[in-house]
Amino acid sequence: MRPIFPFTAIVGQERMKRALILNAIDQRIGGVLIRGERGTAKSTAARAMAALLPEIEVFADSPFNDDPNDPHTWSDWARERIARGETLEVTTRRIRFVDLPVSATEDRVVGTLDIEKAIQTGEKHFEPGVLAAANRGLLYIDEVNLLDDHVVDLLLDAAAMGVNIVEREGISFAHPARFILVGTMNPEEGDLRPQLLDRFGLSVELRGLQDPRERVLIMQRNLAFEDDPDGFIEEWRPREQELSERIARARRLVETVSYTTRDLLLIASLSADLHVDGHRADLVVLKAARAHAAFEGRTVITQRDIALAAELAYPHRIKHGPFHQSDITSEQLQERIEELRGRTSQLDAPEEQESSPSKESDKKKRTAN
Repeated sequence: MRPIFPFTAIVGQERMKRALILNAIDQRIGGVLIRGERGTAKSTAARAMAALLPEIEVFADSPFNDDPNDPHTWSDWARERIARGETLEVTTRRIRFVDLPVSATEDRVVGTLDIEKAIQTGEKHFEPGVLAAANRGLLYIDEVNLLDDHVVDLLLDAAAMGVNIVEREGISFAHPARFILVGTMNPEEGDLRPQLLDRFGLSVELRGLQDPRERVLIMQRNLAFEDDPDGFIEEWRPREQELSERIARARRLVETVSYTTRDLLLIASLSADLHVDGHRADLVVLKAARAHAAFEGRTVITQRDIALAAELAYPHRIKHGPFHQSDITSEQLQERIEELRGRTSQLDAPEEQESSPSKESDKKKRTAN
């Protein structure tokens, strides 16, 4: 396997790195679209992120990377074997980096069912596609704007639902499809349709760094990596390990991160104030804010978490107004949030109570009783 440039050695491009880290913590954010000119470390960062992630437990023979500890997500392949009383061996595996070619067809992406064999033998035979290989890994699409719109739709549907279902002639097969979706593109070669743009959770626009010292640092690090890849990787290993462990801790913590009713009002008011299209952005901002809080080891989100999340979730969804630009900053968003605080405090809303899935469930139970 060829050496992979360390994630922590990438110079600058902090927004891109943050977007990738947040998606690594919570895949439900919906992926990240990275738009930028050539030579801005787009593919380097995606590969480096995949190499950084911790190993996962899987059924050894499963082509779908089934999680032995989560029966609710098992594929039909695993369910059928468990139902027959088979014992499935468990092993650990590195997170997979799956590169989707621009020429990929629908069958190549979702997989195919052998109808003839099913009719003759009564057994379902499924040929796994890209979504099966990418489950619990990182799916990378270079030049996503050149991919067929229908294929992009299929990918985004699977990413949103977390499952891939293939149906042919009354026969169906389902398997989990939870992955970190990373799409990259050069806007000069054409853009994605607005409907597809909105389906990506976060978006980042990259430009070449203009500080001469940073450009020199890029040259120095790349030359050092080319001259001695193993030595360079070993030099950066402590920082890579530290970031990897921090992401792993955040993954365990993110479900416990709470938020208040006022936090929800701030997010909704901010989206409305900036004329953000649709409602998907509100949910993305909340999920990304929780992931950022978990990354910093906290169990409560703050205004800064919301601003940093909005900085990544809004640019590709704002169609008009003064913030219709890719360089909207978290500082500008924090200023806008401060302006909105006074308005939200006057709304007829409950007092600031912590909200989380478990607490909402408890509240419903108390009401029922």
